[in-house]
Parts: sequence; C-alpha cells; structure tokens
Amino acid sequence: MDWIGEVFPKAFRLVHQRQFDRVFQARKMASDSWLIVHAVRNGLDHSRLGLAIPRQYGTAVQRVAWKRRVRDAFRRHRSQLPTGMDLVVRPQRGSRAESEAIARSLTELVERLNLPRPPRIPASE
Repeated sequence: MDWIGEVFPKAFRLVHQRQFDRVFQARKMASDSWLIVHAVRNGLDHSRLGLAIPRQYGTAVQRVAWKRRVRDAFRRHRSQLPTGMDLVVRPQRGSRAESEAIARSLTELVERLNLPRPPRIPASE
C-alpha cells in the first residue's frame, strides 16, 4: 500500500476501541525513557498505529503535538518497521515530544517487539 504524499491513510490507523483492546490484551510491550509501545500481530501486510495519549500528558495542544510527532515518526520510518503489526503508542511519563527522539525510540521499540509471524496454513486442495 502506497502513501500519497504525506497523508496518513485510515488503513494504517487503529480507529475502533476493540482494535485497541486486542492490542492491550496481548500484553506484549516494550518501553524506554520516551515511549511505551504495545503490539500484536494483525495478519495484514502492513502495520497499523494507534495512539493513547490521556489528559495527564498535558494540555490539548501538548497532546496533539505528541500525536503529530508519533504519526510522523511512524510515517517516515515505515520502511524500517516490521509489517503485520498493530501498535499502540503512549508517551512515557515526564518525556517531551521531541521528533528525533520519538522516531529513534519508536523504531527501536518496535524492532524489540518484532513478534514472530503466525505460521501459514496451506490451502486445502
């Protein structure tokens, strides 16, 4: 699936609560001083991103800045990220929304979480 310019297509987003719940219920996560990333395999040929940034992380302006920078890191570093994963990203308490640190953290944490693909079941003949 190709990106058109700098858009963030709906196919690459987690949008429903049940999608977020599925990721959180998998209990696979990694964290560092910038981000907390939860992950689960999605069975698709691309990864999807969900953001969980509650009010405790600041004003609406600050939360939107976090969202914008995480989405940008996901979009720009997509080729370095494993495919077929649903990711939910949260900022670590006390961290600041700095673009380069977020991008570095996201790629490292997702690589650490690179879950094995489920085995393919051969089609019946």
